Amino acid sequence: MILVTGGAGYIGSHTVKALKAAGLQPVIFDNFSTGHRSFGKGTPAFEGDLSNPSDLTQVFADYPINGVLHFAGRALVGESAQSPELYYETNLIGGLNLLNAMKRSGVNHLIFSSTCATYGVPQRVPIREDHPQNPINPYGETKLCFERAMQWFHEAHGLEYLSLRYFNAAGADAEGEFGEDHNPETHLIPLVLQAAAGLKPDVQIFGTDYPTPDGTCLRDYIHVMDLARAHVVGLQALLARRVKSQAINLGTGRGYWFAKSSKQRSTSPDGIFRYEKLSAGQAIRRNLLLPSIARKKYWDGRRLKVIWSTSCVRRGNGPRVCRLAVAQNLDDSCGE
Repeated sequence: MILVTGGAGYIGSHTVKALKAAGLQPVIFDNFSTGHRSFGKGTPAFEGDLSNPSDLTQVFADYPINGVLHFAGRALVGESAQSPELYYETNLIGGLNLLNAMKRSGVNHLIFSSTCATYGVPQRVPIREDHPQNPINPYGETKLCFERAMQWFHEAHGLEYLSLRYFNAAGADAEGEFGEDHNPETHLIPLVLQAAAGLKPDVQIFGTDYPTPDGTCLRDYIHVMDLARAHVVGLQALLARRVKSQAINLGTGRGYWFAKSSKQRSTSPDGIFRYEKLSAGQAIRRNLLLPSIARKKYWDGRRLKVIWSTSCVRRGNGPRVCRLAVAQNLDDSCGE
């Protein structure tokens, strides 16, 4: 069985689905503080917390686990700057609890869901795996600390791992079983769809003077199911000893900015785009976060246009309105 920490969350739940599609049996480990119990329907689940070593000991005792996919953790950049202690407690100390539980149980294969935030402000693009890692917030720092812990557990205890660094996850499974539902919501695509559905008056743009065709930030988006399958493929390769322990970037290598995306949608004759331009404020100018995609086997061709497909609504007998006011707060732009 494969233990999926954070398996009731956005990416974790989609990966649980991908594991089943690959013929593997997942078991969810989640404290359900931000995950959804409904996402775990039909899958064995253990309610526990990384901060409690006894919970981890028990789940490894209860199930015949031979591999781990690690998604659980805190992932809000702004919150990490305000409360860094929460991020060290969960992402680092909780992660160490997981590594120790694996060591005690003789489980040696781990896929870690990491982040582009470990790189910090890019010195060059596209960003390769050997790019210097200089995180600029506690979120990225604690993810990097755990990556380093895995390296040392590899040297000392034989841990085999992959650290998958990705950028902006978006979309949902084709059957609509899960989807993206954060509280608070900081990610671009759900904010756009909320505005399109009339749940928000608009979506604010933070920064309009970047060196891009329309002055808004440039982002690499990866569909969540591609991301989920990449985790499963990585685990299978690790278990079969076809790959060595290392970090791998995941992404498309193709960036999207506001004008490019909105132009694609505005071909609708009655499409109306409403957006509010604001200054970047405290946001860090990391507008060119594009990964190296030398390992294209992890990408199967989805593009952003799939994600925008439901962003217009019709009210009563009136015209269809697309209130597509794009871009998330840049401090939360690196996707988890």
